[in-house]
Amino acid sequence: MSSLDPPGGHGRPAVPSVLRPDACAAALARCVAVEPAKFATAHWGRTPLLSRAGELPNPDGFTDLFSPADADELLSRRGLRTPFLRVARDGQLVPAARYTGGGGAGAEIGDQVLDEKVLQEYADGATLVLQGLHRTWPALVDFARELGTALAQPLQVNAYLTPAGSQGFATHYDTHDVFVLQVDGRKHWRIHPPVLPDPLERQPWGGRADEVSATARGAAALDVVLEPGDALYLPRGWLHSAQAQESSSLHLTVGIRALTRYALVEELLALAAEDPRLRAGLPFGTDVADPDAIEPELTETVEALRDWLLRADPAVLADRLRRRAWPAARPAPIRPLAQAAALAGLTGDSRLTVRPGLRWQLASDGADRVTLRVFDRTLTLPTACEPALRALLGGAVTRVGELPGLDDADRLVLARRLLREAVAVPA
Repeated sequence: MSSLDPPGGHGRPAVPSVLRPDACAAALARCVAVEPAKFATAHWGRTPLLSRAGELPNPDGFTDLFSPADADELLSRRGLRTPFLRVARDGQLVPAARYTGGGGAGAEIGDQVLDEKVLQEYADGATLVLQGLHRTWPALVDFARELGTALAQPLQVNAYLTPAGSQGFATHYDTHDVFVLQVDGRKHWRIHPPVLPDPLERQPWGGRADEVSATARGAAALDVVLEPGDALYLPRGWLHSAQAQESSSLHLTVGIRALTRYALVEELLALAAEDPRLRAGLPFGTDVADPDAIEPELTETVEALRDWLLRADPAVLADRLRRRAWPAARPAPIRPLAQAAALAGLTGDSRLTVRPGLRWQLASDGADRVTLRVFDRTLTLPTACEPALRALLGGAVTRVGELPGLDDADRLVLARRLLREAVAVPA
């Protein structure tokens, strides 16, 4: 296990309070060979962390999450379509028309992945990038949800399949943090410090290609070959390139799309539209190309903005951030047919639990209603339902007939509503 000192000259990001040992610890422990508290304070958003297979808890590595055989199944038998597959050669994306085509009888589509064309590209040295596996492959759906809960951040999972001796992409940086999980084969990674610390999504590496290339020609901060079962954490902005060794390589990249302080700035500016002083137009005839004409308007605008920011309500800002972040991390999938059957056969003896991975917020309006907010909707219910809601949302398996604070008829009404809204699932 090794770490690197952070580059100087930029502030240290805030440590997320939800990084704690009891929050889906098993998923996080598969990615880092240090305690969660140490990862949070010493590495998160700061420095890379290499964790060798022998230091991690799963001796078989990551093949239970995704394997070369799983990749073959996706590429040949699952009707995969773009953009769930990208193909790259010599640092450039291969046009999708080179490896996609019609889906055959009964499938009126023109962008289905064709396995024989994928074979040709891969045999010629191209890297295959299977995207969005956190939505399409069951083991990674569950793993991404558990790891995302531990980090309180939305995740995406891609797989990279690289032929022996090939390199899919030139040295670059990502605008999100990543965990690299080496599944199969060996891959040589060269890591360099950022040319732009903590880049935003609107600041991709292509805009600094010359700086990236110049830095990549220098000595690497970390030069390492990942073996099966190894894991590597890279904060956003750190330059990296990777080349498969004597055999083909398969690794998973878990992208962590963390909110930044700039996200707060964006939401604050959106809210600033409520201030009449900031909506005011510039004086008639203002020459916007004249700094002397703009100076007094800038002074007044800055003063108005400062006054407004001092009155900003943290609760309002938190609500906007919730609506921005929660939809990016879906809870566990439901089984629509089983859910419908549970609705049809619901009785007081039915047992329910909260949908795994569901983020929720329950608040009273001070009158006779409570509001339940989840990732994609808001439910309004009578205040009398609050004890039953809290019992169920707490995570325990609950018998419908034992929901507190309601009579038998109201318990069934509430249970049906929560099943239909996919807040609860059959236990």
